[in-house]
Amino acid sequence: MLLGLLVIVLLGSYLYQSISNGLEEDRVSTATQEASRLATEAQQAFDATDSTESAAQLGQFARDLVQQKLASPGADASRQVVFTRSLDNSSPTFVATVCSDEACLPSIPNDLREAVSDNPRRQQYKLTSISDASGSTVPAVLVGSQIELPVAGAYDLYFLFPMQREEQTLKLITNTFAFGGVALVLLVGAVAYVVTRQVVIPVRRAAVVAERLSSGKLNERMRSRGEDDLAMLGKSFNEMADSLQSQIRQLEGLSRVQQRFVSDVSHELRTPLTTIRMAADLLHDSRQAFDPVSARSAELLNNELDRFEELLADLLEISRFDAGAAALDAEPTDLRDPVARAITAAQSIADRRGSQISVAAEGDCVAEVDSRRVERILRNLLVNAVEHGEGRPVEVRIAGNESAVAVAVRDHGVGLRPGEAALVFNRFWRADPARARTTGGTGLGLAISLEDARLHDGWLQAWGEPGAGSCFRLTLPRRAGSPIDEAPLPLEPALTNGPVSRPRGHTSIEGSGTAPASGAGGTAATRQARSEP
Repeated sequence: MLLGLLVIVLLGSYLYQSISNGLEEDRVSTATQEASRLATEAQQAFDATDSTESAAQLGQFARDLVQQKLASPGADASRQVVFTRSLDNSSPTFVATVCSDEACLPSIPNDLREAVSDNPRRQQYKLTSISDASGSTVPAVLVGSQIELPVAGAYDLYFLFPMQREEQTLKLITNTFAFGGVALVLLVGAVAYVVTRQVVIPVRRAAVVAERLSSGKLNERMRSRGEDDLAMLGKSFNEMADSLQSQIRQLEGLSRVQQRFVSDVSHELRTPLTTIRMAADLLHDSRQAFDPVSARSAELLNNELDRFEELLADLLEISRFDAGAAALDAEPTDLRDPVARAITAAQSIADRRGSQISVAAEGDCVAEVDSRRVERILRNLLVNAVEHGEGRPVEVRIAGNESAVAVAVRDHGVGLRPGEAALVFNRFWRADPARARTTGGTGLGLAISLEDARLHDGWLQAWGEPGAGSCFRLTLPRRAGSPIDEAPLPLEPALTNGPVSRPRGHTSIEGSGTAPASGAGGTAATRQARSEP
């Protein structure tokens, strides 16, 4: 409507100006022609008169001529006349100025009188304004020419043509334009409203249906009627929804089959693994009686069975997360206790690698957590730090604030290359596939740790730089289910110990020059990451 109003105003202004100029030009042309004709008649009348014996007779003739022939007759005020002595007239015979109606000598501009005096053979005109009987200003055309009187010499004859009719016509046109413009703007607004509703309502319905589809209501569809473009949009949208529903259900079916397969295989492997473990323990205990080759084989068998049991346990835990069967058993716990137990569990590995583990605690570190799961997270972080720490010290820091407690595990080893901080929590991901696993890791520890952190509504984040080591920070809410406002410990070692703003998501993964990752890999982890704010 604003655009239509602007177009109408511009178009109306242009038309108004064009019509106004046309009326003005037409009135000037008519006035000059009529004034020329009347001036010629006046000159002929003065040339033929015999009232030249005295100035009084000549003046009386001039008054009669102006009043009876030159001025408009009766009540018609379309033409007014002024008869006056020219500026350059030096004749001793003087004829008084003659005016018709309200027109008189003061209405004649000096510049027009001078123009007539300078060029007496040429008719002069000027646009001016006069006051009518009501006192309002009216535009007018003033035409002047010079005639010769017997005995008296040169006299000016001015004709004043008020443009009242033209002004009334212009007012009528203006009112018509204004009324038509308002009506047209309202009509444009009504048409735009109807068309917009016809277009917007189906789009809004499509938005509502799309929101319901995104919330999991896969049976929602748009109503589609007719053969127009919007009906085609509705049909295409419904076909897209059908395709998405089919693919999502297919993926869900495959996911359930995969989860069931992992769970069933893991459970089925426990029985033969138990038997193999019993036989391997027997062989391992009796290895002193074997020859060196058989004794070494018994040791390798025992070590690989340990890794196999860890992998099987991790697979079972992952399958519980994927199936949504993991439950949180939260109770108030001082994080110093699970940190101490995790250090004790990782101490033997640290001793073999030559790494020294140090702990620094600040403030109150009590929070409602599942102690077993937190200890597993910290044990995985410590083992990872020792394994990649190149024998350098490993630092553990614990701190808390009003909304959360945090544990940061910092090593000074190989670190992480750009982009790897977003991958470390993926299942079975390794920074260097050729790197030997001296500690027997399964590749699922950090993925399980991320799921445990998510189960607490906490954050598990990673930072690293090549040659500068890496830092993993676990942030947990003080009260189960409460949001975390800020982390009490910085993630990057270069930062101060001040509070850190909340990242976009409970389990964002940060790294040097990398954006937070979406999850730890796998179907359930991806679904949980997408459901977080």
